[in-house]
Amino acid sequence: MNKTMNKNHAFIDSQNLNLSIREQGWILDFCKFRKYLEDKYNIEKAFIFIGYIPENQALYTNLQKDGYIVIFKPTLTLPSGKVKGNVDSELVLHTMIEYQNYDKALIVAGDGDYYCLVDFLIGKEKLLKLMIPNRDKFSSLYRNLMSHIVFMNNLKEKLQYVKK
Repeated sequence: MNKTMNKNHAFIDSQNLNLSIREQGWILDFCKFRKYLEDKYNIEKAFIFIGYIPENQALYTNLQKDGYIVIFKPTLTLPSGKVKGNVDSELVLHTMIEYQNYDKALIVAGDGDYYCLVDFLIGKEKLLKLMIPNRDKFSSLYRNLMSHIVFMNNLKEKLQYVKK
């Protein structure tokens, strides 16, 4: 089967992606990232998992305009005032719900909570790549899967948000 016939889907942990990129000192342009995923990995559908905060409606609208399928997780406000919206289970669940609809899955996160999903997809020959936002900070569980990993550290020039 040639590459253009593949139906690949991306499953993106938005918090892990966003924080990991910001820790490197730059801001990701999500519109450029969506185009990059389409061009480089033939991503037909890009699911992005994010905690829902009503004040961020403009962000969610822009993500949808950029071509993402936005999957919301209800958030909780902790006693410290920090907002928590862990999307791990939603990402795993939607990867499995969509399982018959894609040829290969691209998982975007460096969080070790996805190890069982990544391992399962490798075993079924359904993993396209595990895209880890930061080469310097990711779960050691993935160290034995290096042939399946791509890192985003060198993508700053292509994908950095530049204020207009």
